Amino acid sequence: MSVVINNQLQSSFPGPHDIHRKVLANGITLLTRSNFNSASVVISGTLGAGSLFDPADKLGLAHFTALALMRGTKNADFQTIFERLESVGASLGFGASVHNTSLGGRALAEDLPLLVDTLADCILNPTFPEQYFDRLKSQLLTGLAIRAQDTADMASLTFDSLLFPGHPYGLPEDGYIETVSAITRQDLVDFHANNYGPTNMVIVVVGAVKPDYVFDLFDRVLGKWENPNLTAKPEFPVIHVPKKTIREHITLQGKSQVDIVMGTLGPKRHAPEYLAASLGNNILGQFGMMGRIGDAVREKAGLAYYASTSVNSWIESGSWEVSAGVNPENIDKAIRLIIEELDRFRSEPVLPSELADSQENYIGRLPLSLESNSGVANSILNLERFALGLDYFQRYPSLVREVTPEQILQAAQKYINPEYLVIISAGSKPGRIKTK
Repeated sequence: MSVVINNQLQSSFPGPHDIHRKVLANGITLLTRSNFNSASVVISGTLGAGSLFDPADKLGLAHFTALALMRGTKNADFQTIFERLESVGASLGFGASVHNTSLGGRALAEDLPLLVDTLADCILNPTFPEQYFDRLKSQLLTGLAIRAQDTADMASLTFDSLLFPGHPYGLPEDGYIETVSAITRQDLVDFHANNYGPTNMVIVVVGAVKPDYVFDLFDRVLGKWENPNLTAKPEFPVIHVPKKTIREHITLQGKSQVDIVMGTLGPKRHAPEYLAASLGNNILGQFGMMGRIGDAVREKAGLAYYASTSVNSWIESGSWEVSAGVNPENIDKAIRLIIEELDRFRSEPVLPSELADSQENYIGRLPLSLESNSGVANSILNLERFALGLDYFQRYPSLVREVTPEQILQAAQKYINPEYLVIISAGSKPGRIKTK
């Protein structure tokens, strides 16, 4: 059944007609969309203090700092902050990725001033109390110890490190046990002082509020924020395509399942072939029962508990990956079959019927992703982050329908070479591992 998005529905998508944008004097970009069908409001945003600023011996510092922001400020202790939010049913949280520290929160529209004041206080005035620093550090180290015994996590971690050697994309944002162990409270204080500022900060607000009200509110609490001592953004090293197949196995004893992650570089988000690669990936290992890969490896051959693919596209680069969970005895068979499917995918165009199904899937699920205030806020944030244009959702159905089988084939041939893959498995030792 074909999915048709009529003009009336398409015009209801967020766009230039109802997304209001303002840049404050200090450089903070604000975007807001009113929705008075809901009594709530959602905040989503980023500021440029990601793990790319982490020292090599203290990886995880940006992540640690972000999680510690709400443990106490100059104006409120840990208990006060959480009781203030809980008393009105509001929520607030921070996290970190390679490029950014992220922020998110929600509340009833009438409580937006309280939420924004709390957010600003945590960003501007954190004190990183010693007792909560120690407690949070213990929690982080426990999480890293658990990660070290997770086959899927270790395969993915090793895959990233070998696909992006010497690059921030190849390093875990939450660090390693030894690097987090080395972090002190003063490191958090210094990271905040040197990397938190209004430069490159973007905040999106969606809900039952008017644009001018949002702009005035944030201008009041963050409009005068300056940090002339911000650390300059480091240059990213050049990312090179693998020149040979790299094969490694991480042995984790006592595991009944081996997890495989294999693949190569993929398109960055703003690459012209991104949408063709994404639609092609949907056919290859997502749509239905995990696409061609799932059908061949799991359904027909019975070699995997799961098998799927993903295109992960970021600012500097991306990855095109296949993930599978298999019995240790089936590792080599599963890898060979996956490589055969990859070779087929880059050797012949996808069927018009496969593409049509994938296109309708993409177009049909767009309205679902924009049903909630949270979905709209995160989507608008991505429009700004990747400079897609405020009219992107109006153009999206046409952009999807314009992709051809030939464009998917060209994208596959550009990025996928079965002779040059990073292939990682993690779990019980399957026997001798050959490195090509």
